[in-house]
Amino acid sequence: MQCNLLERLPGIAICLLFSVISLSAIASPADRYPESMLYSKPVKVAEGVWSAIGATQYFSYENGGHNNNLSFIEGRDAVLVVNGGSAYLLAKALHDEIRKVTDKPVLYVVDENGQSHAALGNGYWQEQGAIIIAHADAVTEIEHKGADGLEEMRNILKEQIEGTELVVVDRSFNDQLELDLGNLKVQLVRFGPGHSPGDISVLIPERNVLITGDMAFHQRMLPVFPDTDTAAWLETWHSHFEPVAKTMTIIPGHGEPTSFAEVDKYTRGYLEYMRGKVTELLDNDGTLEDAYGIDQTPYMHLETYEQLAGKNAGRIFEAMEFE
Repeated sequence: MQCNLLERLPGIAICLLFSVISLSAIASPADRYPESMLYSKPVKVAEGVWSAIGATQYFSYENGGHNNNLSFIEGRDAVLVVNGGSAYLLAKALHDEIRKVTDKPVLYVVDENGQSHAALGNGYWQEQGAIIIAHADAVTEIEHKGADGLEEMRNILKEQIEGTELVVVDRSFNDQLELDLGNLKVQLVRFGPGHSPGDISVLIPERNVLITGDMAFHQRMLPVFPDTDTAAWLETWHSHFEPVAKTMTIIPGHGEPTSFAEVDKYTRGYLEYMRGKVTELLDNDGTLEDAYGIDQTPYMHLETYEQLAGKNAGRIFEAMEFE
């Protein structure tokens, strides 16, 4: 709306109101890259390593289902993509950006786990001739829950879901798999139990970069699922993840590239904080209702706090009752 400040004074107030609304819309995090289905344009993190940082909120029509990080690695001969994306058209949008950087073929697409935003776009990449790779547990997750995830995404994305179909993963592994992109080795690593079945990370030693997947969080509150084992997650963190990650540039599953110190604070730190609070409750005959009242204000600035804090507390309490 255009405002004429020479109009009468009451009109100025209306003008200012609409100006504030307009500025709010411009600053809205709904979409940082409106000319693409991607939520944000890929950024260069290191030589040959790029990431399109997704929204830290839940899936929405406005963010095009791009609420996790979609990364790609360029070697001398080929490109590896981390996460197939949540829809066919979203995968295509990422490919359009890759083509602006390089004309090398996308040889591999690696799903960080079996969740919708990692796997539903796999069909697009298979059409381009890419080999889809995931951990064996992620493959099982896709087989058991993929159809429900697709239906949920269809309801959210509406016409943006066009072309999206479940496809079979081409190759699976259990512990570690090394891939050669031509003068650049990339390691797919299962550090151990994390927050969901089949969680893996992608290590690029020559670039000192670790794409952690959902092993690590910092701007978005981590989710504790019904089958998440927080004790095992912490064991994985201390024994296997930290020794590798502590000197790396981190591209987490959600949120901006960062340091190990940041993800340590909001992943290991949060898990230990919550388990400590639940231990206090159990030692004093606390109840599940008490768990929902645990003070989580040190973490209330994190995205998805409102949706996850209570659920996390309840699920950790219920699991620790039987540890």
